[in-house]
Amino acid sequence: MSTKGDHHHTVPLSVLLKRESANEKIDSPELVHGQFNQSKKGEDFTFVKTDCQRVMGDGVSTFSVFGLFDGHNGPAAAIYTKENLLNNVLAAIPPDLNRDEWVAALPRAMVAGFVKTDKDFQERARKSGTTVTFVIVEGWVVSVASVGDSRCILEPAEGGVYYLSADHRLEINEEERDRVTASGGEVGRLNTGGGTEIGPLRCWPGGLCLSRSIGDLDVGEYIVPVPYVKQVKLSSAGGRLIISSDGVWDAISAEEALDCCRGLPPEPSAEHIVKEAVGKKGIRDDTTCTVVDIYCHQKN
Repeated sequence: MSTKGDHHHTVPLSVLLKRESANEKIDSPELVHGQFNQSKKGEDFTFVKTDCQRVMGDGVSTFSVFGLFDGHNGPAAAIYTKENLLNNVLAAIPPDLNRDEWVAALPRAMVAGFVKTDKDFQERARKSGTTVTFVIVEGWVVSVASVGDSRCILEPAEGGVYYLSADHRLEINEEERDRVTASGGEVGRLNTGGGTEIGPLRCWPGGLCLSRSIGDLDVGEYIVPVPYVKQVKLSSAGGRLIISSDGVWDAISAEEALDCCRGLPPEPSAEHIVKEAVGKKGIRDDTTCTVVDIYCHQKN
């Protein structure tokens, strides 16, 4: 005669752990990245850190970070930002948050981290500046903060192209031109005398053609370090991120970048994109590309 509790089978721990592992795999996609650079001035720097621990020591709550820093007037601001930005962002996230709360806190923390990094660098009284495109991938959520004219684009597995960064070039961003002039700055081209104006629109004083950056001590308060922040959640089908400096985007469109490396793994993809851009315009600037593929673990 069977007892009432017979149907409560004891599940072996190994089975539970396997189930846990399978669920974790759906929560945590596989990331593969590659990068390529052709240098002209030596002012482009990249930052890659995978398997960062959100909760120290648990080995499970991991996230990945990809940064691109395109310096101008020397490499100091780009190097300083590369070395300090992640710590400043993480320091702005309250402790003891669960995963969803942590992801929700990221956009505000990214803004705080950018502002602190700029403030700390300005105190060093160095005049260089840098664009920043900073990407944090936690599970299927991609968070991007950007200042300047490097860009991050996303092609989800379902298709389409999404711009996860803003281009803060005064030449093309009317909203930023309005912001600068409303706060008392002047926007205009370089005047060569005799009424002749040349080159892109710039902010005066200082003459920077970007409206947002980190550093740039000498260009006045109109150039701000507050980033454009975008957060998206991918489906478990995943997608591809392309993070590139303006050396790429000055030569080719987002669609051309994606098309020229379709079907290739990240490393050769990054090389193809840089070579495609350099082939069109020549190597006029540092040209850097990082490609990140995000996809679901293969089930065994």
